[in-house]
Amino acid sequence: MRPAEGSNGRMVEGYASLFGIADEGGDIVRAGAFRRSLRRRGAGRVRMLWQHDPARPVGVWDEIREDARGLYVRGRLIPGVAQAEDALRLIASGALDGLSIGFRARRAVRDPRSGLRRLYEIDLWEISLVTFPQQDFARLTKSGPEHIPRNPDRVSRHGYAQGFGLGANSCHERAPAFVESALTRRFSPAISLEHGGGCVRSASHFKKA
Repeated sequence: MRPAEGSNGRMVEGYASLFGIADEGGDIVRAGAFRRSLRRRGAGRVRMLWQHDPARPVGVWDEIREDARGLYVRGRLIPGVAQAEDALRLIASGALDGLSIGFRARRAVRDPRSGLRRLYEIDLWEISLVTFPQQDFARLTKSGPEHIPRNPDRVSRHGYAQGFGLGANSCHERAPAFVESALTRRFSPAISLEHGGGCVRSASHFKKA
C-alpha cells in the first residue's frame, strides 16, 4: 500500500465505512446513513485525524461520498506536519492502512435477538488514519473496492479489539466527551462521539489544555 500519485505522493484514498458489514462493536451502517451529514457539513468540515486524536490533525479530506459499497474518501496529508510525515512513511511501508469514523448516531435500531445495531443516520465528524480499524475492511486502497466482500450483515470478527485486551465495544465505551468538545471548543461533557474503530487512547488522554 502506497499513497496515491498527485500532490507529491501525499494523496490517500479508500473506504472509511462499508455498508452492511458489522464491525467489532456490532454496528452495521446502512446505505444512505451519511447522506444528510455530508450534505450539511461537506468534506471540508470532516477532519482527518491521527488515531481519533483531535489534537493531531494530519490532513484534509477533498472528497467524501457514498457509493454502492460504502463511504469512499480521498484526501491529502499536509506537508510539514510531523505526524503527517510519520503517517506518510508508515503508509508507504505498509505498516498502516486503517480508516475509522468518528460520529454520533442520529437514527439507529438495535436488533434484540442478535444485539447488532443498524445505523440509519450518522452525524459524521471525523475520519481517522488508524492502526487497527474496528471494521476490518475500512482501509486505504489504490486498487479499488474489488476486495471488499458483498455479503450483507457480515460480522467482522478478527479479534483486533479483543487481542489488545479491549472489549468489543471498547471504542464506543472509551469515546470521551473531549473528542467532540475539542472540535466544537465547548468542552462540554454532555455529548461524546462514537468511533468506528482504531481506539488506542483512554479518555484520560483527551484533556482540556
